This record gives sequence, C-alpha cells and structure tokens, in this order.
Amino acid sequence: MRVLALLLLPPLQACAVQMPGLALPDYAAQQRETVKAMFIESYKQYSRFAWAHDDLQPESLSYKDSRNGWGASIVDSMSTMHIMGLEADLERAIAYATKIDFTRSKTSDTVSVFETTIRYMAGLLSVYELRGERLEDRALVDKAREVADKLAFAWVGDNDIPYGHIDFANDQPTTETSNIAEAGTLILEWATLSKHLNDSKYAGLAEKSFRHIIAMDTPLPGMPAQDIDPSTGQAVGGLICWDGGSDSYFEYLLKYARLFNPEDPIFVDAWITAIDSSITTLLHRSTVGNHLYTARYNSVSRSLQHASSHLACFHGGNWLYGGTLLKNDTIVSLGLDLIDACWNTYSSTATGIGPDEFAFDSVDGGYATEAGYISPEQTSFYSAHGFYVTSAYYLLRPEVLESNFYAWRITGDVKYVDRARDFVGSVQRYLKGRVAYDGLVDVMDARANGRKINDMESFWFAEVLKYLYLTFDDPAHVSIDDYVFNTEAHPFKAPPEAPWYGSGNFLPHRSPHSTSDEAPPHPMHSGMNVPLR
Repeated sequence: MRVLALLLLPPLQACAVQMPGLALPDYAAQQRETVKAMFIESYKQYSRFAWAHDDLQPESLSYKDSRNGWGASIVDSMSTMHIMGLEADLERAIAYATKIDFTRSKTSDTVSVFETTIRYMAGLLSVYELRGERLEDRALVDKAREVADKLAFAWVGDNDIPYGHIDFANDQPTTETSNIAEAGTLILEWATLSKHLNDSKYAGLAEKSFRHIIAMDTPLPGMPAQDIDPSTGQAVGGLICWDGGSDSYFEYLLKYARLFNPEDPIFVDAWITAIDSSITTLLHRSTVGNHLYTARYNSVSRSLQHASSHLACFHGGNWLYGGTLLKNDTIVSLGLDLIDACWNTYSSTATGIGPDEFAFDSVDGGYATEAGYISPEQTSFYSAHGFYVTSAYYLLRPEVLESNFYAWRITGDVKYVDRARDFVGSVQRYLKGRVAYDGLVDVMDARANGRKINDMESFWFAEVLKYLYLTFDDPAHVSIDDYVFNTEAHPFKAPPEAPWYGSGNFLPHRSPHSTSDEAPPHPMHSGMNVPLR
C-alpha cells in the first residue's frame, strides 16, 4: 500500500512567487559591482586566450573545446552580459554568434543534444527575448533554428525519445543509452523556438519525449528510472535520484507549466507526484546536525545509497519555487531545509566552497556502512558537520548559489544575501587562477594557491556569476515572476501565472516491478502529511 506524504486538495489559485518589497542590505550594491568586475575580468582573459573556443584554461593560458568548438563561453555569456549592462561585449558576442556555422562541429566530437540545447539554443533565444525581440536581432532566432534542425536527427523513425548525441558530419545518432535529464530537458527551449517561428514541429519533438517519460512505468510514483533506451523507450536499470542524469527533468516539469501555462495539468501533477515519492522514500536526515538530504534509491537491488551531490542541490530552490507557486507549506518548508543542508556543505569546508559529491548517515544506516572503510579524518569531519566529503572537487558549479538566489527572492531573508557575500569572498581568496578564475581540486585545501582544475566552463558566465549578480541586484530586475530560467540560467519571458496549476491529483502509478518490489518503508514517517520534523 502506498504511503502518501502530501495531502493534496483541489487545485488552488496560483500566486506570485517573488516576495514584494524586498529590501537589500547596504553592502549589496558594492557586492554586485564586485561580481560584475569578476565577469569582466573573466571574459577579458577568455577573449585574450580562448576567443571563439569553448572554455578558457586559466593555468595553461590556453583553451579547451568541450562543446564542439563553437565558442560556448560567448553564447552562454550573452544573457548575463545583457543583465549586467555590458552592451559593447554583448554586441561583439552577438556579431560572432550569428555567424557560427552550426551545421558542422569544429571538433571530431559528437554533438550533445542536451548540452547544445541548454547552452547554445537557450543562449540565443534568451538574449533575443531580453532585448525586446527586435527585428534586427532576428538572426539569433535563425541560428537557434539552424541548431535545432541538426539536433532533430536525434529522433529516429517513430521514436519518442531522442538519442543523446549526433555526428553532425552525417546526421547519425550515437545509438547508446540516454537518460531522463538529457531527453527531458528540451521542452523550454524547443517550445520557445516554436513560439518565435510560429512552427509547432520543434515543440512537438520535445513534448513527445517529455510526455513519454511522464507516462513510463516507474519504480516510485512519478519518478522514472534514470537511464532510458531511445530505441525502445524503456527504462534501463533502476536508479532513482535528484542528481545529474535525472535532475533537470524534474526541474522542467514545473518550469514548463509556469512558462507556457498549458491547459493539461499533467506536468504539475507529475512534479508533485515526484515530490511526494521523494518525501516518502528519498528524504533522510543526518544523524549529526539533522540536515535534510536526498538519498539515491536503486529499485533493482531495493537499496538506498545515502549520498548526494552538488548537482542535486538545485532541488531546494526548485521545491521552494514550486511550493510557493502552489501554496503548499510542506514543500516550502522542506525546500528551505534542503537549501540549508546544501549550504552546510559550503560553510563547513576550509575554503567555504562545497564539494562535488558528499554522503551522510541516517537512522536507517548510511555511508559509514555502505563505504566499507572510512578514515578517522572522515569520521571526525562527519561528527562535526553531518556529511562526508566523497569528491572534493569544486568544478565552478552553480546549483547551491541558484537555490540560494531563489531563497532570497522568495523569502526576503537577508541571510541568503549574506551567504552570497561569503561565497564572493571565498572566490577572491581561493578561486583566482593564473588568469581569471578556476575550479579547485580539493575544497578542503585552504592554501591560496591550492591546486586548480585548469578549466573555466561556460556556466561560470551563464550561471554562477548571473545568480550572484541578481542576488545583489534590484529584485525588480529580472523578477522570477516575470521570467523562467532554463537549467543553464537563461531567462525566458513568462506570461502572468495561470489561475491554477495541476489537477489536485497524483499521477496513477504503474510499476515495472511487482508490488513486492516497492520501496522499503521510510523510517522517518508512516502516514499522511508528515512534515519530517
């Protein structure tokens, strides 16, 4: 018998999400300008050593083409340039972007449908909207269409699910397993392209993939297994989580509903069903500090892994945004707890910057038994902070700052602005590379010249610096009621919120396994509407 954590009611009148009358602390304007200066310096060094390539390598003063050599850092930066008022840089970037030949890769690599959509297509379309959809900017839409026309070869025959990668030289996909994030994180961008072209075929491709995932048999209600075979449309394996490979599928269920206000309630129904399953199975509190984390569940082995990641830490902001939109106090409260737990992974390290992967113990077991061996240093650290560092890299990821931004804009609590200020201080102390800024090999190494990863990916410009800047900027500028951000932080102009979202019902559940293979009972709750206190 299924245990429900959320007591659903008939759909309620939706409400605005951003708190009105937000008052920034006095130091915010100076911090905003500091972040802007960080962007300017980073882009200056990118332009000097890596122009027209994808990533700057700050230590070797060179470049890396990780996204097919089309200049990812240029296109991914454009919406941030507009927001920061860097018009000269933006005009040069647009002049470059509108001349990219997207019909061929500049490298021998295959092309990722997901990455190309969220960085290139979204970067082009977002800045087109931010600049007022001007006729003189129409070439940006044309370039987005050029990209989409090539990526569309990922849908083979009658397959609902696209393959994840394509060889642009012959338009042949790489026939390998994909995942629900790759196949389910296309709808915002492809539907936006259809809107501007008045051509439904692009939205149609992305939506049939999105709906296919929603309709799949799922090990947990509303939560498909992560991997999927595009040739059959069937799940592969049984991993259920909010980490990379699954993450942005759940993100887009909510954001698509808010950006396009579709009449069909299935997208919000799917999102809230996933939230309910997460509460009943994946949410666990640490035995030290009572921090709230999402675990990973394997439906094949029927086992939990008490581990999470930086990538998963977008979830707190997502839950907070959705809970506020739907007026669900339980989801709001849990979202705030997830945000605090992820911030704890930052504030607990020697650098004030969080690790890429971490783990924990809860009352039903945890990393201490799953890992096999834990060093005395790890044990001591867990005893003090309530998590284990399992991968100490910081790869310039944005997710913790993203959730922190939403928390500030939704609650108005200045502690989130304080946290952003603390991170800026850590950047200045620990992330300065030989030029620009660089990721860390070990967030526990507090030396100013600690080892760096020698890679400044485009999301440093698109996400990290944008979320920081907007945290310190006038809250009326790019309000989260007026814009919906894609998973790469490119804002799309949103209509007013719909009168309601969702039907008030969970999705019907069809498990690929027998009823005896349902998830084990959660040790922290045993009935309806349990708040996990």
